[in-house]
Amino acid sequence: MKLLIVESPAKAKTISKYLDGEYTVVASVGHIRDLPKSNKQAIDIENGFTPHYEISKGKEKVVADIKKLARDADEILLATDPDREGEAIAWHIAEAVGIKKPKRVVFQEITKEAVTEAVKHPRNIDENLKEAQEARRVLDRLVGYDLSGIIWKKVRYGLSAGRVQSPALRIVMEREREIRAFVSHVFWVITADVTNKKKKQFTLTCEVEPTDKEEVEKILKIGNSSEWIVKDIKATDVKKAPRPPFITSTLQQAASTRLGFAPSRTMGLAQKLYEEGHITYMRTDSTTLSKVALAQIATVVEKEFGKEYLEFRTYATKSKNAQEAHEAIRPTHIDKKVAGKNSDEEKLYNLIWARTVASQMKDAQTLRTKISVEVGGGKSPDFSVNGSRVTYDGWMKADPASRSDDVEVPEVEPKEKLGLIEIHTEEKHTEPPNRYSEAGLVKELEKRGIGRPSTYASIIRTIEERGYVEKVNKALIPTDTGDVVSSFLEDNFMEYINDDFTAEMEDKLDLIAEGKETYLKTLTDFYKPFLAHVKLKDKLDKATTLGEADPKFKCPICGSGMVIKLGRGGKFLSCNTYPECEGALTLEGVEIKKDEPVGVHPETGLPIYVLTGRFGPYVQMGEKVKGKGSKKAPKPKMGSIPKEKDLSSVTVADAVTYLSLPRVLGVHPVSGSPISANNGRFGPYVVHEKDFRSLKTDDVYTVELPRALEIFAEEKKRRGFKKKA
Repeated sequence: MKLLIVESPAKAKTISKYLDGEYTVVASVGHIRDLPKSNKQAIDIENGFTPHYEISKGKEKVVADIKKLARDADEILLATDPDREGEAIAWHIAEAVGIKKPKRVVFQEITKEAVTEAVKHPRNIDENLKEAQEARRVLDRLVGYDLSGIIWKKVRYGLSAGRVQSPALRIVMEREREIRAFVSHVFWVITADVTNKKKKQFTLTCEVEPTDKEEVEKILKIGNSSEWIVKDIKATDVKKAPRPPFITSTLQQAASTRLGFAPSRTMGLAQKLYEEGHITYMRTDSTTLSKVALAQIATVVEKEFGKEYLEFRTYATKSKNAQEAHEAIRPTHIDKKVAGKNSDEEKLYNLIWARTVASQMKDAQTLRTKISVEVGGGKSPDFSVNGSRVTYDGWMKADPASRSDDVEVPEVEPKEKLGLIEIHTEEKHTEPPNRYSEAGLVKELEKRGIGRPSTYASIIRTIEERGYVEKVNKALIPTDTGDVVSSFLEDNFMEYINDDFTAEMEDKLDLIAEGKETYLKTLTDFYKPFLAHVKLKDKLDKATTLGEADPKFKCPICGSGMVIKLGRGGKFLSCNTYPECEGALTLEGVEIKKDEPVGVHPETGLPIYVLTGRFGPYVQMGEKVKGKGSKKAPKPKMGSIPKEKDLSSVTVADAVTYLSLPRVLGVHPVSGSPISANNGRFGPYVVHEKDFRSLKTDDVYTVELPRALEIFAEEKKRRGFKKKA
């Protein structure tokens, strides 16, 4: 008898059909061994971080059945998944069952051709891959055990931390702090309905978004009393290249955006499609397509769309260590357009099919047109309209869902006089940065090198299940518990949850997989300083009564009880009833009293206060008041005080300067969107359409538009990455 062992019953069923009864195919039903819950029993740190495994609860019968089959087998093959975790599962099966000379077979897709070819070429278990996975498991257990233990002591029992979940939570929390610190300002969008000489109506938009009501009135007055003349017409042909075939992270992002699937849902559906033999292995960071796949795609493109649409392409794999499967996620048989046992599987398969086929097709071409209109001979800012339309669909033929709607612009001539119908104004307020969606967080984790393809979904699922973030309208919002945990870790263990450390540890695990580093050295180099740091922080005072209202303290604004919380600057008090009171003062045993203003603003007449919040000192114009009923009172304007400034020396003139941010410097000459200067978590910056650039030498209070345009013309440096020599 020949025995072939896999993890999944569904996978076993599919493979059995291809081996024509030559092998008995049995499933381990996932992992069969794991570390015990007690860390003392799980890892022998003194003897080289030796892990002690035990049969997982409920798997005793599975192991006994496989042992019985193995005793009578003439040949045993282990055909677990083609990644590190699959290699580790194969090793565990061999150890638990007692297979003396285990043989391993690997295939990237479950097709008859791939499976029958793989069983002809068995190999030994790759000890390097197994040790890399074992190092990850032991490392995660050590970090989670020690960090969770100190959080239990210093914050609250039952909380937890982890090597990759905590950096993910920190990223979400950093964005939340940006949102909290954001100060909105008012601006106006001005549009005009006009007609060309053929009486075709269309809408123009003012290229300046005024922040002053008087400026709005001036533009309206000029517009209603002046001629509207076509100043310029720019038509540009733009090529749009197809995207690479899917890897794990991009599949999760696209499925979230286009299908509304959570990453964990996407991976569950992809696992089923893989086990049913419809797609290649779905945990991969390689964009490579095999020669067989390229030939299949060429046949489909020529048949479905025409030979003129075909263009073979190769894509660079972004990950420097694409150590998982060696091919992108693609259909195993490209000529099959529909596959899956239910509608969700069919939707995901269709997404994969369209992306795969489109990746080997010609560029799409669009015509982008911008019409600029002069008002009153230049006395008013220009108005304009932008449009685009697809002139050649190219790869969009295979993936029409990715095609945006055409925006047609009317035919006009240079210096043509337009007829004004009506001018409209709309008051708006600047919005804070968006919170991360699950897809957005996956993209950010990948960009920063945190985790690997097989871990993204579980990282997000973990911080959700532990109550550190909650999903509201697809946005991930940190809970109070998540805030406390992340703030504590950032204050005390930042060197172990920052981007650089987490990404570098992934690189070290890759080196183990490549045989260039050892299990023992990697864990020893990490654990000795980490344990010393934990013991040092164990001397911290316990953060008592976190999250509980303390009757000894009263909010200086509304008189409600105060809540003791933990922030990056230490413990602080916050209003328990009305968070908008921002009664947040550092807790140092001093009496809390209402602040006295340093003076009044010369333009508004409102009092100016110098205050200290959880993110540092700031000035505030006016007082915060609670809204009546469900109506929320508007927040007064605030401005950060530079770190080097002595708070006792802040004058009204200083405060007016700090409150001038954000400053609108003008509009970008190409996009027509505003450029602003402001202070943020990483210091002063200028921003244009979500493109943030740090101000290294320029003064945020005096920088002007020409200098900002020079900064945006420079190549952008990506934060969170270090260029290696």
